[in-house]
Amino acid sequence: MGKAEMSRRAHACSATAGALLVSFFSTTAGSPGAQAQGTFPPVLATYVTKDVKLTPAEQAQLAAGKPVTKLLDADASKEVGIFGAVWIKAPIARYVAAVQDIENFEKGENFLVTKRISSPPGPEDFARLSFTSEELKDLKACKIGECDLKLGEAGLARIKSEVDWSKPTANADAERVIRTLALEYVNGYLEGGNARLAQYRDSNRPTFVAQEFASMVERMPELTVYLPSLKRYLLDYPNVTEPATDSFLYWQHVKFGLKPTIRINHVAIVNQPTHTEVVSKMLYASHYFWTALELRVLIPDPARGDGFWFVNVNRSRSDGLSGFVGSLIRGKVRGEAQKGMEAALTTTKSRMES
Repeated sequence: MGKAEMSRRAHACSATAGALLVSFFSTTAGSPGAQAQGTFPPVLATYVTKDVKLTPAEQAQLAAGKPVTKLLDADASKEVGIFGAVWIKAPIARYVAAVQDIENFEKGENFLVTKRISSPPGPEDFARLSFTSEELKDLKACKIGECDLKLGEAGLARIKSEVDWSKPTANADAERVIRTLALEYVNGYLEGGNARLAQYRDSNRPTFVAQEFASMVERMPELTVYLPSLKRYLLDYPNVTEPATDSFLYWQHVKFGLKPTIRINHVAIVNQPTHTEVVSKMLYASHYFWTALELRVLIPDPARGDGFWFVNVNRSRSDGLSGFVGSLIRGKVRGEAQKGMEAALTTTKSRMES
């Protein structure tokens, strides 16, 4: 990789980290554990004290109704993990309804398209999927081991065989193939789960999304210790349908870093007697990311009053964090990710309480 390309990728990774990771506590005297136990539900108190390691000052800030964020332990060469939490004075059902209406929930100037996918998926679900002129230019230049878009070998072969770039219809033909591939991809996931996720061949190192996702999940105490049934669901879907009470896929085209990015996500909502889980699992991203998971746990606290603790954990694995260039930008990437989480918490609180 030349110096110019290294620099481009470094800036791309840095810019996207903040956009990507745009994913319980006390004020009484005593030790951190005693403080949390005195103010927050016991399981939450254990989690933030033992796993997140919130300081007494951070717990006090959270108890005062202000958002708190913290970087989580992660392999700095490829992963960023962020914790965030805030108290929201609103019904949990309001947040769940907002997520279910995903097309309006994730809407704004940075979202070019957000489309909930039908069940079962059909061609009409991807009718609005289109590429910018720059993306089409990148697609035309793609080959195995060297591509600015994240695609598998079979997808690259399909584009090569079905698109004649010398024809005036080439761009339309390319988008038709991409729409077909997207439909086949989501149907494959619904039928075969993680085993049908992509094997990216955009660089000389093949990236297996399923392997990266499983490795990331296995290192998340939120799932391995506190939410094991959700972990099984994420790893074994569709062979394990419980505990999800609602599940859907959606895709979006977003302004993201230096390049617009197409993403496909699987959302599962789980209503438990003591809390609600909302998890968003990235199945595909056309740029930057190998995999990502956003876990949101909504926990009522009658002792505090109407409302809920909104706990958000985001983890992602991506290009650009390894090697010499990666070592230079990791601090900025992590800092921007933390700022993005704080902004997302503030926006969510304001939106739900208004």
